[in-house]
Amino acid sequence: MKKILLISLLLSLPIVVLAVEFQNPLEYETFGELIDAIIKFIFYIAVVIAPLMIIIGAFYILTAGGDPKKIGTGKNIIIYTLVGLVIILLARGLIAMIESLIGVKIGG
Repeated sequence: MKKILLISLLLSLPIVVLAVEFQNPLEYETFGELIDAIIKFIFYIAVVIAPLMIIIGAFYILTAGGDPKKIGTGKNIIIYTLVGLVIILLARGLIAMIESLIGVKIGG
């Protein structure tokens, strides 16, 4: 009896699998479009956060009151923010340069 039940279950499995249809939850059709959207998102976040971090670094320097440790912290915040922003800008430019060289658009 168990064999018949198991066989009928296994035979009906392809029907159940064929009846299930998945829809794309994303608005992007290709992997390249998804990567392009992620890169744009990171770029826009960096463009918004960088000026805020520079202001925070300047605040550390202005409120240091002569404390070299706070001045150093403020300088480090500003330097690392600018380095990070340059890296993100270069990465975006590098992607555009590679796309123009190979003649294929990576993203959507």
